[in-house]
Amino acid sequence: MSHVINDLKLYASKIVHTGLVVGAGGNLSMRDGNIMYISPSGFDLQEIEDHQWVRVNIETGEILDDLKPSSEILMHLECFRKRPDITAVLHAHPSYSVGVSSTGHNIPSLFPDFPAMIKSVAYLDYMIPTTDVLADAISGVIEENDVVVMRNHGVLTVGKTMKEAYFFMQIIEESAKVYTIASTVGIPRVLTVEECEDLRNLSSEKYRSKLLKDVR
Repeated sequence: MSHVINDLKLYASKIVHTGLVVGAGGNLSMRDGNIMYISPSGFDLQEIEDHQWVRVNIETGEILDDLKPSSEILMHLECFRKRPDITAVLHAHPSYSVGVSSTGHNIPSLFPDFPAMIKSVAYLDYMIPTTDVLADAISGVIEENDVVVMRNHGVLTVGKTMKEAYFFMQIIEESAKVYTIASTVGIPRVLTVEECEDLRNLSSEKYRSKLLKDVR
């Protein structure tokens, strides 16, 4: 359990310091057996003490601690229920990703890391956060996608490790940022389907992907 808390604290701090969330925005969770540890509601993510991560039974949804869990608890539970292969769920509000997706555009592949490391991205139209409606929508796409962009809201990523989920968050935000910059200069050249497939088949990218999935 200690490694779960350590990872949660480390990446909670990282997403605050890198500007992926502001204030008490965003939430993250990790699986430990049949228990999910999730950030408590209303807390600045970098100020959560070890004992304040809220335990929830993944199967039943029963809250096992006194603190109130993140209001997005249903979304996190659906991810773990649908994806037995993952241990981490990360939800943030990255500015460029929210900005680009709010226009109705998808975030394209403009540089090698994006298609090499992220197989596919799901896009959801705006829904009121924290509701069954949003959790059900996530449930419908999370089996096939490690990244979900929620228009006018934020991004959700999942991973074999929190390191992987965080990397996916960084890549989608960097892609949106590059797209925004390129669009101010001219018409961006998007990598072709063939170019993306070639990148995914590079042995160096497969090795890097494996490193992100390795649990310490």
